[in-house]
Order: sequence, then C-alpha cells, then structure tokens
Amino acid sequence: MTKKYPLDELSTALGRIMGLLLTAEKVDHAVQHLSRAVTDSIPGTLGAGVSILDPHARPVSSGFTGSMVERADALQYELVQGPCLTAWATQESILIHDVATEARWPNWSAAVVDFPIRSVISTPLIADGQAIGAMKIYAATPGAFEDATAALMELFASPAATLLSHIQTAETPERISAGLQTALFSRDLINRACGILMERHAIAEDAALQQLMRQARATRSTLKDVSANVLAGVASHPRRGSSDGLR
Repeated sequence: MTKKYPLDELSTALGRIMGLLLTAEKVDHAVQHLSRAVTDSIPGTLGAGVSILDPHARPVSSGFTGSMVERADALQYELVQGPCLTAWATQESILIHDVATEARWPNWSAAVVDFPIRSVISTPLIADGQAIGAMKIYAATPGAFEDATAALMELFASPAATLLSHIQTAETPERISAGLQTALFSRDLINRACGILMERHAIAEDAALQQLMRQARATRSTLKDVSANVLAGVASHPRRGSSDGLR
C-alpha cells in the first residue's frame, strides 16, 4: 500500500521541492532538482523524470535521476507514444499498474520490457491552463502506485509547473540573445573570410562565398568552421595566402 502522508509531512515535502526550484537559476537545473526531490518524497519510487515539452511534444529541458529513466523517456519521444506524452496531451495523470500487461502504448511497453519498470505515474505540468510538460515516476514492482499516489503527484506538479514556467519565461530572452549573438558572430566570420578571398583572388563576393561553400562540402564542415580556418591561416601566415586551402 502507498504511504498516506499526514498534512505536516506533505507540507514539508512540498516546501523542500519549492525551495529547490526557487533557488535554481536555470530550467535545466530546476527540472533536475525536481526529479530528485520527487524520487526522495514518494515511497516506492525507483526513479523520476521531469520534461518540459515544446508544442510538438519535443523535450526542451529534461531532468532524470538515472540512465534508466532517461532511456525510458527517450523511447517515448522516439516512438511518439507513451504515458508521459499522453499525460501532456490530455492534461490528465496516467497510472500504469503493470507495464507488462499495459496495452495502451504497445510499442513503448514492448521497448521497455527488459527495463526494471513495472509501475508508472505520469502527471502533466500545467501552468496558466497550458501543459508545459510532464513529470513521471517509475517503480520496479507491479501495483506499487495507486490513485492516492497520483493525487500526491498532482499536488507536487501544480506549484512546480508555475515556478518552472516563470523560470523558463525569464530564461527565454537570454536564450534568444545568446542565439542572436552566435548568429551575428557566424555571419561576421563568413563576411571576413569572403573579404580575404575577394582580395586574394580578385573575385566577387558571390564567388568567394561559393568557394567557402565548396570547401565546407568537401570537408564536411560548416561555413563557420571553414571561415574560421581562413582567418586563422591569415593570422598564422600574414604574408602567405595559401594556408586556407582555398584557391
């Protein structure tokens, strides 16, 4: 039977989880903290995982307590089926009493048949009426969880989803800014490399870019890497222009 939590014990567990999330600076850190805290707080849990999903059900940030949990979740995304994705899509908790006899996700159940997983609960993370992901727990024995365990998971999930959503929103401008800086840096590298080739070979900008692209295909590199090599060659041999490998 699942342990029935008295109110003070439940409050302590929730307070610990919320405290961990509030001190997390990044979404990735927060979901990892939450996974560990849920594992420690719910009796019978072999492992736990938390995934924040994008609108296409692709994981954006994920936290796991072990490689088994990580692989079991990865199989859901690869097969596009499983309790975590269903909980996220339906915004309802999913309880599996025995994976060995579970028929709702036959491909996923067959894929994890050799895993030490028999009982599962997946609970959606809902913030402002939208499911942003799911948290899940696994147990090695059948019948390890019951409706009361699912209700406990939902108590954890509600405030956790709100905090994760706030952390994620706060991170978004930083991630966009970092991506923009990377894009601008790459464009600058390519432009500078084109300028060097234009001067060296007296060719137009389009021709210089085509040379970079051919070199990238030939070496299975990116335009950014090839451009960086051109600049590095100029820096290493300022009086010799042949080190970039482009003619």
